[in-house]
Amino acid sequence: MSNHDMLPPDQRLDIDLVRSRLRTTEVGQNLHYLVRTTSTMDDARRLAEEGAPHGTVVVADEQTAGRGTKGRIWVSPPGQSIHTTLILRPSIDELKRLSIISPVATTDAVRETTSLQPTIKWPNDIQMEHRKMGGILIEADWSEGQPGYALVGIGLNVNFDPAPWATQIDRPATSLMIELGQRQRREPVLAALLNAFEQRYRQSGAAELHDTWISRLNTLNKDVTVTLTGGEAIDGRAIGVDDAGALIVETADGARRTFIAGEVTLREATAPG
Repeated sequence: MSNHDMLPPDQRLDIDLVRSRLRTTEVGQNLHYLVRTTSTMDDARRLAEEGAPHGTVVVADEQTAGRGTKGRIWVSPPGQSIHTTLILRPSIDELKRLSIISPVATTDAVRETTSLQPTIKWPNDIQMEHRKMGGILIEADWSEGQPGYALVGIGLNVNFDPAPWATQIDRPATSLMIELGQRQRREPVLAALLNAFEQRYRQSGAAELHDTWISRLNTLNKDVTVTLTGGEAIDGRAIGVDDAGALIVETADGARRTFIAGEVTLREATAPG
């Protein structure tokens, strides 16, 4: 069975339609489309190692071993969502901004192509009313103190119904289809994402990008628990973010701690009975 026999044609991405909607000069101009793969991150890493240019994009209709942060699986059934990885050749400053650029561009794309106003849960979840609609995974390869390349993996639930996958998903999930009540074409959203990414990546005013990001964060001024990779959990109030995208949390004793990574959960205030 060939790669293209695995998904009916009407469920595959119309990659020509995506290309026709691109307004970019680099991002997506070199576009690799797969009906099925293990992970677009793995494909992109191989291409990056082979010298693929900045802006190269890998997109797949189905991932059999998609992954999210902290080694979690990313459920990627065929033909329902956007699974893509961008290959970038950033400077150190550009690399530092990727954790801000990526979620802003993803929310830009949803806002441009639908009536929805998704928010960002620090650091890398795209949400509607605290239900996860998308996620971002950023990995970088360093060489002699400089980033050789960076990979930005973006997953966005478009026509995904999380119900059949409830046992594999450890938090509330949603999709464009669920929020809008009908199936959506993936091509306009993917093209808008690539367009927005290039625009945000080139944006000269870092302050404007930062302000947009802050305005879409749903984590600020909330009581949170930050769980670190080693399992340590810190309770506090998320009072801000710094220029590099790190979260600033004030703990009960008044100390301020800054986190560049971690799992953030909101601590619901107990309502008076």
